[in-house]
Amino acid sequence: MSQPFDDVPPPETDREVLSWELFGDASRALAQQIVDSGWAPDVVVAIARGGLIPAGAVAYALGVKAMASTNVEFYTGIAEVLTEPVFLPPLMDVNSLAGKKVLVVDDVTDSGRTLQKVLQELRDEFGNHAVGEARSAVLYHKPWAVLEPEYVWRNTARWITFPWSALPPVLPTN
Repeated sequence: MSQPFDDVPPPETDREVLSWELFGDASRALAQQIVDSGWAPDVVVAIARGGLIPAGAVAYALGVKAMASTNVEFYTGIAEVLTEPVFLPPLMDVNSLAGKKVLVVDDVTDSGRTLQKVLQELRDEFGNHAVGEARSAVLYHKPWAVLEPEYVWRNTARWITFPWSALPPVLPTN
């Protein structure tokens, strides 16, 4: 069941707008933070859907070919969320993550609860296979989120317009 969420989109003038060009710079800067920390992931895990594009860009920038994704539903519409984040099928095959260093990537930690759930599952022997170490990276971090990722490109309290979700879905033309 959905419930209202306090993060209602503000007027267009009070938004953080990420262009495709700036996204390219942001994903490279995020990858540079990871490299500069001295930590190197074996696998990059994307939180679908918003984290798919950032995860791919960061994985390319890091030279990491091993990728996975997990589907988590929390937002059910603008300003509406479920009571708790829920994993959706298809579920990630975690057998190959045992003992690996895993970087979990998402577009934003808004409430932080989706990222928290994924990290908790990975760290608590998700699928009965503990990962070696799990860290997280996001493009944007909100100050009220329940956790702070290890790697953050930008902190903001503003509503964010991402280039991949700025337009409505494509509809049939006929």
